[in-house]
Amino acid sequence: MAPPVGSSANVAAMDASHTDGHSHGHYGRALSLLATLFFMWGFITVINGTLLPHLRSVFELSYFQAALIESVWFIAYFFASIPAAMLIERIGYQKSLVTGLLIMAGGAVGMMVAASIPSYGITLAMLFVIASGITLLQVAANPYVAVIGPAETASSRLNLVQAMNSAGTMLAPMFGAWLILGRSKGGTAAAGTVLTQAERLADAHSVILPYGIVAVVLTVLAIVIARFPLPAIGAANRRVREATAEGSLWHRFWNHPLWQHRNLVLGVPAIFIYLIAEIGVGNLFINFISRPDIGGMTAEQAGRYLTLLWGGMMVGRFVGSAIMQKVDAGIVLAVFSVGAFVVMGITVVSSGQVAMWSLILVGLFHSIMFPTIFTLGIRGLGPLTEEGSGLLIMAIAGGALVAVQGWLADRYGLQASFILTAVCELYTLFYAVWGSRPTHALPDLEVE
Repeated sequence: MAPPVGSSANVAAMDASHTDGHSHGHYGRALSLLATLFFMWGFITVINGTLLPHLRSVFELSYFQAALIESVWFIAYFFASIPAAMLIERIGYQKSLVTGLLIMAGGAVGMMVAASIPSYGITLAMLFVIASGITLLQVAANPYVAVIGPAETASSRLNLVQAMNSAGTMLAPMFGAWLILGRSKGGTAAAGTVLTQAERLADAHSVILPYGIVAVVLTVLAIVIARFPLPAIGAANRRVREATAEGSLWHRFWNHPLWQHRNLVLGVPAIFIYLIAEIGVGNLFINFISRPDIGGMTAEQAGRYLTLLWGGMMVGRFVGSAIMQKVDAGIVLAVFSVGAFVVMGITVVSSGQVAMWSLILVGLFHSIMFPTIFTLGIRGLGPLTEEGSGLLIMAIAGGALVAVQGWLADRYGLQASFILTAVCELYTLFYAVWGSRPTHALPDLEVE
């Protein structure tokens, strides 16, 4: 696929001229700092994968009730994405990043309060707060990384920094297994063990320390981001947005130029559907491989294997980033989609070590999907990138439908529920082959 008309020329010229005095080294330092944000929100998101079996034990939840916790997390993406895009337009990218980090830190403190009571309701509310902060980071950081370099390597660049997101997801299970599952009765007991009221209360309190550490780290990172001179996105990019503000609300909605971009319109459901697959695997992974007929291990031991799932995503993003320097991003996405479909099919029909390792391997194939769909989705949007980014991040709410997989697991069995994951991979393949082809192109965002 060709890059948007004028895209690489515009951005390459800006990269070469550096009219505001920024150097290539400065952009490199900015990307390195932003990579820490990707690391942190990956880390915190995957802690939920460890937290779910823990809370299922503490509150005696069904699979559906446990999956509802993750659904609340992803519902926040639906409600917070468009307000996040509006906030970025008002206060800029840098202040929005700082605000998102502080919101997350506040939610982490709230999780400490919920654990000390303990309260299922407050836990749901605080997860919503943390996810809202991550939504703001996602809406700001993903397009920012995509536009501050040549358009033809946007997917490669975003996959590279998303590899740090995967590093966070890889380390989070070890952190959670050690400080949550490893310090709790439910995490170290054999499957099927019924906890006493006192044991459940002690297990709930084991969450306080991990989230206290997270709150401190997020606050320090917010201070560092606030003091760092990040390159700004030019104010001239508002021209197209202002041109769409004329007429009635209904007229503006149906005639908004965003709907002319097939790659965006079909990219939104692509991310929505892909998140159902990724989050479903992550959330049910520990429960699945700890089963006697699959891995036959405790939740704590299974939590360590979860590290391999997310580690595969990190390796895949590094590899994918290198491949996309020379191979079209759509082709790479299609190949990875086929691979993901095959290994999920093996997971559904096999048992024992084969089923366990095929489920672990899906992380490798899922690796490049989100960042690649995202960059293909915003390609050619130009000054409409912020609004398009908001829609794509809002589609992360697809993770909320993991509750559907929880319902399928309760009704038809945990292993059979992964059929839903396999079906999701087919839409990603459709998007890679046809849906991601851009139909219009606008001049790229201006980087100052």
